[in-house]
Amino acid sequence: MLLTTTFYIEGHRIRRYGPLVAGEAVMGTNIFRDYFAKVRDVVGGRSGAFQSALREARESVFADIQEQARNADCNAIIGIDIDYGEISGKDKNMLIVAVQGTAVYIEPE
Repeated sequence: MLLTTTFYIEGHRIRRYGPLVAGEAVMGTNIFRDYFAKVRDVVGGRSGAFQSALREARESVFADIQEQARNADCNAIIGIDIDYGEISGKDKNMLIVAVQGTAVYIEPE
C-alpha cells in the first residue's frame, strides 16, 4: 500500500476517495526507560529507549490505518499527518502517536 504525506501521487490518478483513516497509540514507559532517559538528558545524547518506543507505536498505528484503508477497498493513503505527544504524570510518562490520512483508490495514468 502506498503511503504519502502529499495529496497527489505523481503518475497515478485518484479514482475514488475513501474514508478518513486514523489511529492512535498510547504507550507507557517503564521506570528504567524513564531513569535512563533522564540520565541521557543530563549528559546529552539520544534516548534509544524512547526512540524505540516511538518507532513501535508509529509502526502499530500505520498498520491500523492500512487495515482501515484495505477494509474500505482502497490501495493508498494520502495526506498523512503524524503527531507526537507526551503525558507526564507523577510516576509515569505516556507517549502518544496519532496518525491520520485519507484512504484512496489509485490507478496508474
